[in-house]
Amino acid sequence: MPMGRFFILPLLLIILFIVGVLAALIFQVSPAEIYQAVSSPETLFALRLSLITSLLAVSVCIIIGVPAAYLLARRDFFGKAAVDVLLDLPLVMTPLVAGVGLLFLFGQKWLGGTLAELGLHLIFTPWGAVAAQTFIAAPILIRSSRTAFEAVNPRYELAGQTLGLSPFQVFFTVTLPLARHGLLSGTILAWARALGEFGATLMVAGATRFKTATLPISVYLNISSGELGLALACSWLLLFTGFLLLLTVKWIGRSRNPRAPIGGI
Repeated sequence: MPMGRFFILPLLLIILFIVGVLAALIFQVSPAEIYQAVSSPETLFALRLSLITSLLAVSVCIIIGVPAAYLLARRDFFGKAAVDVLLDLPLVMTPLVAGVGLLFLFGQKWLGGTLAELGLHLIFTPWGAVAAQTFIAAPILIRSSRTAFEAVNPRYELAGQTLGLSPFQVFFTVTLPLARHGLLSGTILAWARALGEFGATLMVAGATRFKTATLPISVYLNISSGELGLALACSWLLLFTGFLLLLTVKWIGRSRNPRAPIGGI
């Protein structure tokens, strides 16, 4: 008997488990109730706020994460191993604990007073959601970008320098185009993580309807108040968005390696 048959049952159990969760979300309420909930002002506000804050967070991640990833991929320096561990720490840190740390960091005793003088208030505002999502999503983008840069042969960069290009020109005209698939995949994964962030966002931005309630927070608020239709509507929007983002990542991986299986990156 082929060994593969022994692993069919665990695979089927995992698939049935996932399908069961999705079915429980889909068939819990009627389509008419879901349509009414999806088109409600609260759901539309949560969707709009989630898109705005997550896109801002990913933009910040790109600005600070891509250069940091390139440095880690191309340079060795004292303490690099410690930096690697530190950058990966948010990946294993409980989001709720990360939110508590961010709450204290941006409080009045730390950075809150200085930021207030500059006219920037993060605690219990949408900007707090951006800060929380950036903290959680940045390590994902940095790790994916670093892997993409490490896959680029340094000889291409040396060839660009011998042609008279400056280091910045080499980076933007040689390195970035060659690493574009990995960078784009990392950006999409970071965006998906920011879009679904709950714990840290709850602690920093709070849970106020029509002010700081992103889609995950709106799910929490409506479940707590018994508004099942609104909670499921926000859940479906998150699932649908995540599904599209995952398909995009798979498509990017497929275009990078045409011989790869359809389901693999």
